[in-house]
Amino acid sequence: MEQGKTVTDTIELLETIGKSAVLRHAPTEELMRELERADASDALKAAAKAGDGSLLGEEFGYKTMRVVDSHAPCREEEDVPEREPAKEDPSRRPHPDQSESAHF
Repeated sequence: MEQGKTVTDTIELLETIGKSAVLRHAPTEELMRELERADASDALKAAAKAGDGSLLGEEFGYKTMRVVDSHAPCREEEDVPEREPAKEDPSRRPHPDQSESAHF
């Protein structure tokens, strides 16, 4: 069986198992019989028998990914400069002849 077909079949079988409470909670022996009937891949049968989904990694083309932590270090509060209060713009002050309620 070609690789792409095997992966597609395995995914479809996993979906079927996931949708069926009977299969999801079936004893290992019963699940193995169902997988044999469905002509499941050797990787899926091995994973089901061992109860270890990582055994499907090779079939799915698992590759180890390297993770780089690129978070900048936190700054301490005392390192943060204090902000000066905003200065009031004199042009924005209400004219003495106008009441406060006239401004929108």
